[in-house]
Amino acid sequence: MDILKAFISWSGGKESSLACYRAMTKGGQVVCLVNMLSEDGIYSRSHGIGSELLRLQAEAIGIPIIQRKTTWESYEKEFKNTILQLKKEDIKAGVFGDIDLQEHRDWVERVCRETGIKAILPLWNEAREKLLKEFIDLGFKAIVCSTNSEFLGKEWLGRQIDDDFIKDLKNLGNIDICGEKGEYHTFVYDGPIFKKAVKFRIVDRVIKDGKWFLKIERE
Repeated sequence: MDILKAFISWSGGKESSLACYRAMTKGGQVVCLVNMLSEDGIYSRSHGIGSELLRLQAEAIGIPIIQRKTTWESYEKEFKNTILQLKKEDIKAGVFGDIDLQEHRDWVERVCRETGIKAILPLWNEAREKLLKEFIDLGFKAIVCSTNSEFLGKEWLGRQIDDDFIKDLKNLGNIDICGEKGEYHTFVYDGPIFKKAVKFRIVDRVIKDGKWFLKIERE
């Protein structure tokens, strides 16, 4: 990455964490995490993780987080405005954790091109199971924080991302093993990019609009 100053498009989950790790180990200077919130500012727009927990992640990692409230309709505009502000601090690139959904890559590259920065996708086109195993073997710690009830029930909430998790998902047969189609999302609380673990507790499991969410609070 030639010591590019970069931001990480941050969801709080496994792919953005692994993408951040790879950017760091390849010489990128990760300046901040960028996280888009629901319009009320309470939850992450992508994963439904509480905004306070995302700030705790950033504190545990030791990298500042920029959070912006947005609706889905205004998402692109707010994201672009955030990038344009970061460019004033000489940030040259954005790092994204997408694996192989072409429409996601097309959006990322267009938005970065239109705002004049470089798009970096360090996980692109790699095998799902290989990525998950790398994530686990590096020492990252994560739990399932939400599921699409059409694919996975609430019993999956709170599951650790480990070798047993991979085996159980593979046995189901109809699930994208990385949840790239929204089958599940994760909350990462420790690992090689963290200076300390995030301390949290699980308080409830709720369903909304066909999706199960794990309610997590600061411990």
